[in-house]
Amino acid sequence: MYIRDMSIIRFTSILSLMGLIACGSGYKDLNINEFEETVSHGSTALVDVRTPEEYAEGHLPGASNCDWKSEDFLSQMESAFPKGTPIALYCRSGRRSAEAAAALSKAGYTVCNMLGGYLAWTEAGKPTTKYEVETFFTREGNPVAITLIKHGTLALSYKGKTIHADPVSGLGKPTDYAAEFPKADVILVTHEHGDHFDKEAIAALYEEGKTQLITNARCAEMLGWGEVMANGDAGKILEEIDIQAVPAYNYTEGRTQFHPQGRDNGFVLTFNGLRIYIAGDTEDIPEMALIKDIDVAFLPVNQPYTMTVEQCVNAAKVLNPKVLIPYHFGQTDLSSLPGQLPGIQVLLRQMQ
Repeated sequence: MYIRDMSIIRFTSILSLMGLIACGSGYKDLNINEFEETVSHGSTALVDVRTPEEYAEGHLPGASNCDWKSEDFLSQMESAFPKGTPIALYCRSGRRSAEAAAALSKAGYTVCNMLGGYLAWTEAGKPTTKYEVETFFTREGNPVAITLIKHGTLALSYKGKTIHADPVSGLGKPTDYAAEFPKADVILVTHEHGDHFDKEAIAALYEEGKTQLITNARCAEMLGWGEVMANGDAGKILEEIDIQAVPAYNYTEGRTQFHPQGRDNGFVLTFNGLRIYIAGDTEDIPEMALIKDIDVAFLPVNQPYTMTVEQCVNAAKVLNPKVLIPYHFGQTDLSSLPGQLPGIQVLLRQMQ
């Protein structure tokens, strides 16, 4: 979970839907269809309160995990979720999440609980996933749920919209985009390598008249379509999200052929003040000094193609993000990163 100070906003439409129940427990019980409708709007944070082991076996798409049975459950939730953000909870059968919902409601949250829990959800044939999710919040308290799919592949959900970065199947974690994800609103492709550029994955996520593809000139040429952004270009996606294409390249002698300067992109996305840097394949290039006020940075650590651990530490110190999530790291040992970056929250996740 991500810890930061947030301004509080009241979601009046959500409050109306999730009004307090008459018995006075302070939270709203919803059946699975009502629950699904509530979280689909993207203004409610979805939390699985089962154990990490249960969560790893499968969970609702977009759900973060916070174990109700952990001794510091309430302090974890209060650190990670602003009080003005509605919370939707579930567990295996609905019992633990009802207890958690009552505790959170007493602490000042607006909460709903899914009746029947994960068992009822799966029995109804609703979608599940095994990918980890990290949730961050905009200045207005809207959640941005980032699904950590594999390697350099991410899916970001915001206000009911989805953005996929470098969607690729396989790589040791087979992904059926057609079955596991809704059609994308935006697809970002950083460069042409097969672990970032997958025509079949793009086709599975694409919907005519809906999906916007943004990439570099080389990938647009290979695909035969797509909107081209070059290093330094900026614009908007989904009307309100600022996007900037930034350089991504190798500079070390003997490695420049992997990612030559000027060809590939990284992307900086700004969601109402929340700034997320998706670096693509790059070393700790000097242009990183121009990237400011980053909340969440995804940096690759996979020699000889991207950074060494030392380069990642240097890049993180230059960028100074609030949160660093290393990705695209192969078999690189990242265990020393948190100790080398004491002022940055380093989240070591399964992003090999």
